[in-house]
Amino acid sequence: MRRSRTGAALLGAALATAAAGRVAHGSLAGGRQATLVLAQYPVRSVRGGTAHPGFGEGGRLLLVTPGGRTRVLSAGFHSAADPEVSFDGKSILFAAKLAASDPWCIFETKADGAQEPRKITCGAAGARQPIYLPTIYTITPVDVEPWVQIAFVGEDPGERDEQGLAPHTSLWSCKTDGTALRRLTFNLSNDTDPAVLPDGRVVYAAWLRRPGARDTRVPIVGVNADGTDYQLYAGDEGLRVKRMPAPTAAGLVVFVESSELEGDGAGRLASVSQRRPLHSHRAISGEADGFFHSPSPLPDGRVLVSWRASGGDGSYGVYRLDPASRARETAFDDPAWHDLQAKLVAPRPTPDARSSVVRDDDPEGKLYTIDVHIQEPARALRPGTAKSLRVVEGVPASAERTVSRRLLGEVEIADDGSYQVQIPANTPVQLELIGANGMPLRTSAWLWVRNHAAQGCVGCHEDPERTPPNRLMKALSSPAPVLHSPPDERRPLTDAHAPSAGGRP
Repeated sequence: MRRSRTGAALLGAALATAAAGRVAHGSLAGGRQATLVLAQYPVRSVRGGTAHPGFGEGGRLLLVTPGGRTRVLSAGFHSAADPEVSFDGKSILFAAKLAASDPWCIFETKADGAQEPRKITCGAAGARQPIYLPTIYTITPVDVEPWVQIAFVGEDPGERDEQGLAPHTSLWSCKTDGTALRRLTFNLSNDTDPAVLPDGRVVYAAWLRRPGARDTRVPIVGVNADGTDYQLYAGDEGLRVKRMPAPTAAGLVVFVESSELEGDGAGRLASVSQRRPLHSHRAISGEADGFFHSPSPLPDGRVLVSWRASGGDGSYGVYRLDPASRARETAFDDPAWHDLQAKLVAPRPTPDARSSVVRDDDPEGKLYTIDVHIQEPARALRPGTAKSLRVVEGVPASAERTVSRRLLGEVEIADDGSYQVQIPANTPVQLELIGANGMPLRTSAWLWVRNHAAQGCVGCHEDPERTPPNRLMKALSSPAPVLHSPPDERRPLTDAHAPSAGGRP
């Protein structure tokens, strides 16, 4: 790891006290004083949004101890951002770059400053927004192996987002020693802002372009920590752009939402219940309440959140906010910097461990649906209307080409509305229900299957809270059709083949 100064000098600089700002440092429930870690950014630098490649340039990590004393944890780095505290409260992940020309990489340091930061990974082409994952147990024919991992937002080499405007980002994972690097999500537009739910699933913000439409939405979606079982978590209720989810101790997921993608990623605060996320949306703040950014949980059900007043060029400060009463109090504010991404440095409950069937040696996975005619009530199809399922591959954009679509093939839908199909793993696909006239009836957003895994649905566009009918799918009575022709044999589809109906995961 290249250093501009010796390790001893860096460690001494990391323990140096930073210039004090305006500090109001209250206590948590029970009178316990809190230590915070947060990212500070130059006041004029927070403009491009948290998915913008330039966000975080010139930033630093600051530890704020009881009484308001501060020290810099990222001395010697050109830029640092995205702090994340381990479940035992002793270590901190963060993204950083040593020089302006370096890629963003993930580092880990001790919260007490007693250890020089250790580089974990730079991903495949750069890495941001790291999180600690619960233990994953990989299931093989001869063993059950525990994996201790982190996840992060990584750039995908050679790819651009679906609009061709910026580098493409997905969720990635690796072990804490940097080995076993894996890409987890395969959306054609950018995925950002991961957080872990108490049950071990990961929720994050996914840019989803509606097929055949010009607008973009950014819902909160959920996925297992191995990239399986991708589904909508908080979507159409509220404003169309939802970012920065934070699961709370009170059973909520608090997030920032706005009507536009532009700006620094800030907006109003909203929440959903972890029990019924698709049917419990609640706005916590309004348009006149200023701009909120990067909420994170506190053990008493409140959240830390960055806030600035609407209008003007004021900087962000860190506040404690109660989602129920909306009461807000200052935790830390240095007006010379934007204070963002604050996290409590303390032990927290470890999310549930998960098992995984993903096997990297299997190049395929399966899709199945119990009954394609089970849909939203206003969009129901009569049984027998859908005759076949068309599976369309999405080819990612690059600097030289836009996103294109290729036909993987079609499979027959059984008379009970079920199907199963085997397709290439880790490949963005859209599913189209085809009627008797050969025209699309419904289509999905981009989805994927992981190696050796099966992704299933009750129906198409159905309410995910619905219980599936208790019957054996007729499609399972025969082996799954395999749609895995060589890429150069897959027929390109023009825009004329694109369906006009909107999709959802």
